Amino acid sequence: MEKRLTQSDYLFVLLFIFMLVAALGAFFFGLKLGNEKASARYEVLLAKLGAQDDTLNAYQQQYLVSFYHTIYQPYREFHQRWFDSMSELAAAPEADASRILKQLSKLAADKYDELGKKSMPASSPLLADALADYRRSLKLFAEGLDGAYSKADAAPASALVGLLTADPHLTEAKSLALKAEERFYAAIVKWNESQAALPSAPAPEQPLAFQDWNGLGFNMKADYVAQWLVRQKAFHPFTPHDAVSRADELIASGQASRMNLTEVGQVLELLIATDAVRPGDFMRYKSRYAGETLPQLPFYTE
Repeated sequence: MEKRLTQSDYLFVLLFIFMLVAALGAFFFGLKLGNEKASARYEVLLAKLGAQDDTLNAYQQQYLVSFYHTIYQPYREFHQRWFDSMSELAAAPEADASRILKQLSKLAADKYDELGKKSMPASSPLLADALADYRRSLKLFAEGLDGAYSKADAAPASALVGLLTADPHLTEAKSLALKAEERFYAAIVKWNESQAALPSAPAPEQPLAFQDWNGLGFNMKADYVAQWLVRQKAFHPFTPHDAVSRADELIASGQASRMNLTEVGQVLELLIATDAVRPGDFMRYKSRYAGETLPQLPFYTE
């Protein structure tokens, strides 16, 4: 004879299902809350530091770390996707250009909104200006890509790269991104100045001989390269410190002199023209800079 469930059995089953749903909800809520707290930790740190008016503390390491995690890293996610997408369009004539540009535009808009929720204290104007430039850059990227989206179906994917290169919105977006990047590296130099006396910075528009280059610390070299990239409007996937490591290798090995190069700008031009600088090159030569004073930023430590 089949046993029928009692009212208590039904209540027990319902209670069990309710507890299971509640447990799953609590798990995902806790996961979301943990991610939000990890991001907010750096913003809280910035708020505390922003209360300090001491100019000497304007570019202490905590500012740089907070800027890296809350502003620089989100922008670099778009930066990497841009170059991945351009490579996909150039290499695959059959690529779905409309889909690629739509996704890229959405990512730029999302990152623009994300950075709109961030702030940097006025006591660190280089970082505050860098944030503003990154936001303006992302907005122009989104607008330029939206404009190009309508043309995507009318041109082969490989030809579309040329159209994007000539787009005035995207050209200005790249320039602003380079300026923001240079401000970040200039802030790192300011931090370095609080740790030790530094030589006078070379004039960015003047040729820099190898002997003078070798007399600079790594942070000053990276800032010099960042300024050079701004002047040349050279928008590339690598970072200035990647280029520094390759330039140092070419100069130290004597190859630059054997090619009759006499100043750093010529070395950088050669490296870029031959696609000889890649993202992550710094890590390949990291041991060379063991004695340098570098901030504890992930792109120097990971």
